[in-house]
Amino acid sequence: MDFPSFKKALLLFCFIPMCGMAQYTDVINSNRPGRAVSAYAVGKNVVQAEIGLVYEQQDNADLNTDSNIFGTDIALRYGLLFETLEVVYEGSFISQNITFTQLGTEERRTDFSRNRLGLKFLIFDPFKDPEKNKPNLYSWRANNVFQLKNLVPAVSIYGGATFTLGDNPFYPGDGTVTPRVGVATQSRLSPRFVLISNVAYDRIGTDFPEWSYAMSLSHSFRDPKWSVFVEGQGFSGDRYSDILLRSGVAYLINEDFQADFHLGSGFKNDPSRIFAVLGMSYRLDFHKDKLIPIEDQKAVQGGKIKKNSAKKKRKKKKKGKKDKVDF
Repeated sequence: MDFPSFKKALLLFCFIPMCGMAQYTDVINSNRPGRAVSAYAVGKNVVQAEIGLVYEQQDNADLNTDSNIFGTDIALRYGLLFETLEVVYEGSFISQNITFTQLGTEERRTDFSRNRLGLKFLIFDPFKDPEKNKPNLYSWRANNVFQLKNLVPAVSIYGGATFTLGDNPFYPGDGTVTPRVGVATQSRLSPRFVLISNVAYDRIGTDFPEWSYAMSLSHSFRDPKWSVFVEGQGFSGDRYSDILLRSGVAYLINEDFQADFHLGSGFKNDPSRIFAVLGMSYRLDFHKDKLIPIEDQKAVQGGKIKKNSAKKKRKKKKKGKKDKVDF
């Protein structure tokens, strides 16, 4: 994909409003399947592993090569310090067997195609205030159809580094540690549809910096254990440019364990890419709810209990005075 095309795609992305704090959920919050990452963190003191087994067929018409790739994707996430922050490691270790069809020779390349560590911090959550997001008790339709306000997304920012260790055959000449920054958004379009968008700038300061973006739409069925997704991911750089399309399914085995499978392909011939990924996500949940003093909790009517109690006391006092006068 040439850079002008990428700019058009990026402009389209920016027209989607980039507008939860990360909310701990009783059910695992996984970035799988796919590569687009959620705006939300896993929750304080939650440890989560997301692993995938990858097979890819990659052919390059320009170089007259055919190759098979076997690999493992892994993401390790930990809710650090507070609900809105997580530290995340993302890695892909692959072995690529390349056949040079004209020469009749073979070559194997084995190393990390992705190896990075960073922090993700939620800066805006449209669902932070429960008073503004209470369900409509009088209209099923109002709670289940798309509304314009649903486009307002949660937004998180990412800062980290990509590590290129040793003589990596996939990234020759890159520095050992290079910065990476990004933005992730997440919109709940309806109770069953979620839209996630990412933009990132990677390998900053090298001869081959890289822009990437991803947009993922997921849908859960009436049986909430099953969900499907479709995702587009693009890359733009002097070393590699392409658009990838993925689609797959996820199944929630229990509240801490999810399995998934997806297929994908690219749109270019230099190289062409077709891949399949089988994965799982599992968390160790050490999260503890923060205890809020009763005087700081919201009453059913939206007022503070402390104020309501004081108001009742004043009423009783006035009533007592009135009774004395009548007597």
